[in-house]
Amino acid sequence: MSDSLHILCPHCDAVNRIPAARLNEQPKCGKCHQPLFTAHPVELTAVNFNKHISRSDIPVLVDFWAPWCGPCKMMAPQFEQAAAQLEPRVRLAKVNTEAEQALGAQYGIRSIPTLALFKGGKEIARQPGAMGAADIVRWIRGKLDV
Repeated sequence: MSDSLHILCPHCDAVNRIPAARLNEQPKCGKCHQPLFTAHPVELTAVNFNKHISRSDIPVLVDFWAPWCGPCKMMAPQFEQAAAQLEPRVRLAKVNTEAEQALGAQYGIRSIPTLALFKGGKEIARQPGAMGAADIVRWIRGKLDV
């Protein structure tokens, strides 16, 4: 790991360079001055998805979901809990496949919810189906050294 990491702001999408040793010190965005980590998943759209996936130096776990999906609704609070446990080492994000159909198609999402883990701009793991917070955290820790 280098001395500093690029972290995207969940509020304004600005790229911030944060010393790795200070990641746990509640860093704020240099542009909008909001916290870089909120213990909540960030909403991604076609506009900001690629920037968050490719420019972030921390892994990004994306929940591909839809508002009409029962299992997605059941998993939402679990995903929120996992965000609180995994930040600041992993960014959790959500993509509404109903609103962002092109992203769902681009990544071949065939069932929802589907979790996709991105690191260095590339998908490195995928898990379909609803999971509890402990299972999400365990799955991530099995894939990454966090």
